[in-house]
Formats: sequence, C-alpha cells, structure tokens
Amino acid sequence: MDLGLQDKVYVVTGASRGLGFAAARALTADGAKVLLTGRRQESLDAAVTALGGGAPDGPAAALVADNNDPAAAEQVVAAAVRRFGRLDGILISVGGPPAGPVLSATDETWRDSFETVFLGALRLARAAAAVLTEGGVIAFVLSSSVREPIPGLGISNGLRPGLAMAAKALAGELGPRGIRVLGLLPARIDTDRVRELDSLAPDPAAARTAASARIPLGRYGTPEEFGNVAAFALSPAASYLTGLMIPVDGGALHAL
Repeated sequence: MDLGLQDKVYVVTGASRGLGFAAARALTADGAKVLLTGRRQESLDAAVTALGGGAPDGPAAALVADNNDPAAAEQVVAAAVRRFGRLDGILISVGGPPAGPVLSATDETWRDSFETVFLGALRLARAAAAVLTEGGVIAFVLSSSVREPIPGLGISNGLRPGLAMAAKALAGELGPRGIRVLGLLPARIDTDRVRELDSLAPDPAAARTAASARIPLGRYGTPEEFGNVAAFALSPAASYLTGLMIPVDGGALHAL
C-alpha cells in the first residue's frame, strides 16, 4: 500500500529515541522528510545520521528545542519550512511527567508538568496550524491513561485526558480547513520510559511479566510497531480520520 508520503514534510518532537524516533524512521522509510526535535544535540545528530540525513538534500534534519520554552513552537515550525520548503504535519510527542500518586505531587510539580505536557503541546499545535494547508495533520502522542488511569502515574492520569479532549475540539475547529487532528495512545511499548516505570517496582522482571499477562497479545509492543501506526495516521492514506484517539496497546485497554 502506498501511503502517499513521498516528499511530504513532518516535524516529529522528542524524536532522538523511543516512540518519536520510531515514527520518524517509518516516515522517512516511505519517502517523507522529517525535522527532528529534542533537547540534546548529540542524540539528535545520532538520530539524523541513522535516518540517512545530514546532507543538504537528506531526508532528516534536527533542531534542539525544549517544549517548555514558549518561543520554541514557532521556531520549530519555521525551521521545518525553511529547511524543506513546506510542512504537511506534526507529531507532538508529549513527554512523561514524574511518576507518583496524585496526593504526593506538589503544586510546583503539577504546574511544571502542565507547562510541558499540556501547554507545550498546544503551543506546537497552534504554531503548526498557522502554516498547515488542506491535507495537513496534527497528531499527539499521548498514552492509554487518556482512557484508563495507570497506577502510580497520577499527573499523567490528570493531564493527558484533558489534552485529548483539547485535540478533539481542535479537530472540529480545523476540520473546515481540511486539517486533521488525532491522538495516539501507546500503552506498554518497550521503550526506555516504560522500562524506567517497570524499574520502580520491587521486582522489575516480575512487574513486566505481570503487565504482559494483562495484554491480550501477551507481550509489550515494539517501537517499530508504534512507528508504523504513526506513519499511517500522519499519511494521506488516513485522510478521512480525524478527531479520534488510536490505541496502540495490544488490546490492553478495556474501553471501546
């Protein structure tokens, strides 16, 4: 199946590793061009090299950017347009806030997490919406906590459902312009972040075994499996999908 990604241009945030990098790899493998963002130049340079970028006509380029910085969103979008001449979509990887229960999180932690998880993501969406044209797409990498709370992730459980609802509203606002908005809901994907969460358990190996047993497919997903779904959702092949949240979870979510 041709996804129609040849020479399309996307921004992928948090793309030096994990889910963001997997999505960038899937996009470039089908002919798209990608601007990667992250907070560390060395990691971004390695990611660009792995994707065959670096040359002036390469498929990938990078920009150091922190979603906490109010100026970063417009800088990122402008850099993509300047580097590749256009923008067709953005994949906004929403970082994971600190783990812990709701009652132990301080006001400062909630405020800092809101700035990163919620407001930083919306700034990027607004900046992208300002330049996208018909056929453009804005996608948020959220979490299965949008639909079911995850034990020990109180802040994520609080913020991500609100961001998903904002994305749903944004789909209605941008739909008349032919711009799609959607979310991806990964669950137990085998990334550094998930391994970190498993490590908080007294017995990490047992925690992983127990979590796998609760997944109908019986295993954690791979970043590549997530990346393939992301590439499809961003592509013209998914042109009639908007306003929805797509679980990438091996069947773990119980809700429809």
